[in-house]
Amino acid sequence: MLPVSMTELAVRVLSAAGQRGERLATAESCTGGLVAAALTAIAGSSSVVERGFVTYSNEAKTEMLGVPAALIATHGAVSREVAVAMAEGALGHSHADAAVAVTGIAGPGGGSADKPVGLVHFALARRGQATRHAEHRFDGNRDEVRLRAALTALGLFLPPPAT
Repeated sequence: MLPVSMTELAVRVLSAAGQRGERLATAESCTGGLVAAALTAIAGSSSVVERGFVTYSNEAKTEMLGVPAALIATHGAVSREVAVAMAEGALGHSHADAAVAVTGIAGPGGGSADKPVGLVHFALARRGQATRHAEHRFDGNRDEVRLRAALTALGLFLPPPAT
């Protein structure tokens, strides 16, 4: 069962997207489908959720989203460049109006000095708008990093707070 905060956030995302007439897509690596699962756990989500891509391997990122293998080789799968390419690729390979991407190192292994466990890159692509990027470093074990990453990715779908 999803934490209440995840469910509440998914409801807000679906409501906001529905009000804007948007369809959504997800491109997930380290979260393994948690973002899409949170959205589709809500009844009526099929009117907003267009599709989800779980692209855990580098090959999947290339084959399913069109992320250039050279981009992954140059910057690494966990990078701003790949997160942006994933989000834009999800838009290009779907009928969605907005797509969120998440790629990171959930641990406990796989980290390095440059890219430690808990490093996660996010991107949000919307048709006709510049793609947004965010980078976070989360503390905690694998489950905590994945949950925090999924919550952050969901939140990207919401309009930024007015300043």
